[in-house]
Amino acid sequence: MSEKLRLGVNIDHVATVRNARGGGDPDPVRAALMAEAAGADGITAHLREDRRHIVDADIEALMAQLSVPLNFEMAATDEMQAIALRHKPHAVCIVPEKREERTTEGGLDVVADDNRLATYIAPLRAAGSRISLFIGADRAQIDASKRVGAEVVELHSGAYCDFHHEGKLAERDAELAALREASTYAHGIGLEVHIGHGLTFDTVGPVAAIPEVRELNIGHFLIGEAIFQGLGPAMAEMRRRMDLGRAGA
Repeated sequence: MSEKLRLGVNIDHVATVRNARGGGDPDPVRAALMAEAAGADGITAHLREDRRHIVDADIEALMAQLSVPLNFEMAATDEMQAIALRHKPHAVCIVPEKREERTTEGGLDVVADDNRLATYIAPLRAAGSRISLFIGADRAQIDASKRVGAEVVELHSGAYCDFHHEGKLAERDAELAALREASTYAHGIGLEVHIGHGLTFDTVGPVAAIPEVRELNIGHFLIGEAIFQGLGPAMAEMRRRMDLGRAGA
């Protein structure tokens, strides 16, 4: 495939910094608009049940001001479904959520919850949102995602990135191979494939090289790099490395 790989920018942790002190600064909506101006193909925001970073007013403002698609991450709860149905974002990405975790630690267990998820997803699709499920690189979870009505799977790249940064190269390579195999399989059964979680300048290239992957969603690392070099330059460097990976350089 020669299609350009899309970059979705997650702005959650701009809100984390804001909420650490209270008040309105830094504004995650401003960050989203800056990312859009710098070439982001979409913006991701996760409205968690405990509102630890993104809050309801942020979603309202993002829906009103963005020109690029909003990928609304959320847990599969009645409250979040009602919010998504009110706003009708371009995409809804359903993620697992535990209050005690710092960030999303793993993928959904779609196999164990397929009947409920199928019922849960149906009205969101009917409202026009594209449904993505955040899962591990596992064939059974991919099959279940297709069965319940998802159009997209986002594969969790956290273990691959963690092993890389810990210097566990054999384990890293095994995780990368699993991401490759899962991407090929998911694409083969008609699902669009995205990958996200933990990606950095050092880890993005091999993931970008997976031909079936259409989009990478990157947040924490880009927001961290923005402190040192600005969001636009950080995105430009990430895009450069994505393009090199895609080209097999």
